Amino acid sequence: MPDGDVETIDKGGQWVNRVIGEPELSESFSSREEAVEAGRSLARQLGTAHIVVPSEPTGVITDPAE
Repeated sequence: MPDGDVETIDKGGQWVNRVIGEPELSESFSSREEAVEAGRSLARQLGTAHIVVPSEPTGVITDPAE
């Protein structure tokens, strides 16, 4: 995936928009819909691609520290 592309992924029930090569632009969201909409908008602003990585919904946000 080229630098600048926006990838929407599930990380333990929390959805994250990760900007490849620019971690300071990454954001997290509590819902897939919210993350996809924001990721699409960010990719449009950056002039890059937006990829949504499929994931099975778990319905909970997990904390790996617990």
